[in-house]
Amino acid sequence: MSLSGRTRRRGAALEEAILDAAWAQLVEFGYARFTIEAVAERAGTSRPVLYRRWATRSDLLLAAIRQIGERTRPGLPDTGNFRDDLLAYLRAANQSRLGMAAVVSAQIGTFYEESGATPAELRRLVIGDRPYRMDTIVARAVERGEAPADLPQRVRNLPFDLLRGEALLNMRPAPDESIVAIVDDVFLPLVRDYLRVNARAVSTARAAATSAAGPLARAKKPSKSSDV
Repeated sequence: MSLSGRTRRRGAALEEAILDAAWAQLVEFGYARFTIEAVAERAGTSRPVLYRRWATRSDLLLAAIRQIGERTRPGLPDTGNFRDDLLAYLRAANQSRLGMAAVVSAQIGTFYEESGATPAELRRLVIGDRPYRMDTIVARAVERGEAPADLPQRVRNLPFDLLRGEALLNMRPAPDESIVAIVDDVFLPLVRDYLRVNARAVSTARAAATSAAGPLARAKKPSKSSDV
């Protein structure tokens, strides 16, 4: 089709089409052949159009990953139950998000060499300041008394970290039994351990306060005076 026969795209529609083409180029050929020229040709536009938006191919790559990340971001379940929220979230992430993570992991080794960035830094660049879904899920569980408020961040991240590790190791979504095992055999027992520790700490503190208050109360109790 000639250029005159194409529908002229502008603004957000044009940028979305370019980033779609960039993602397709990355998936098919990897970062080694991820060039401004190749993406422009695939998107049916010109190099100057891309350079006006992204100065380097690294900038273009980050924008493409950010766009696909937004599309594949799993929803936030609210079933009213901590276990069911966890299972729903991990299952959604397993089907939508981890395929993207596997592609990125396999295809952008050269990007890390070229930019000096690490996978953790790439993740922060793509996610930005958005709150983690797991933090919201845990916060709701805290309100229901199903999790302690001081659950460490490393523990909160554990279910998704384990799921991502298995998916990347096998380069495919994890089987459902793995998701159930992560929740039932690893994460929830750990959360319950933290709840028990907190409950014991509160009980011990109350007992100590009661013990300390006893002698103090007796010391303050007025003695009966005797008539002489």
